[in-house]
Amino acid sequence: MQGVARNFFILALVYAIWGMLLGLAMAISHDHTQMPVHAHTLVAGFLTSAIFAFFYHLFPAARTSRLALVHFWLTTISGIILLVSLYFVLAGNPAIEPVTAISSLGFFAAMLLFAWIALPVVRKG
Repeated sequence: MQGVARNFFILALVYAIWGMLLGLAMAISHDHTQMPVHAHTLVAGFLTSAIFAFFYHLFPAARTSRLALVHFWLTTISGIILLVSLYFVLAGNPAIEPVTAISSLGFFAAMLLFAWIALPVVRKG
């Protein structure tokens, strides 16, 4: 893997480890308050990043675009802020909720950007 494909794959691994550690911590403590963060980490973080990694690996022309790099950084920054802020919101800090909302919109924008990048590539076959 090269370029953003490699970056997304590494990011996926980080999310997988973090999400599993959070799951283990919840199981050990019998406190499942952070279940939504656990689920978001594994689905929105690990799964989408892995899918992005394999897309860019399978379609090398797409990863050479500057938009691919923007896609990586928008996904990374908004995703990490989303998960960290959601953790604090669920820990009883509702004042952080606007940060969670804004980062959610950033993560959604990253998905829209991925669709913009991927759909023409997939249509070409």
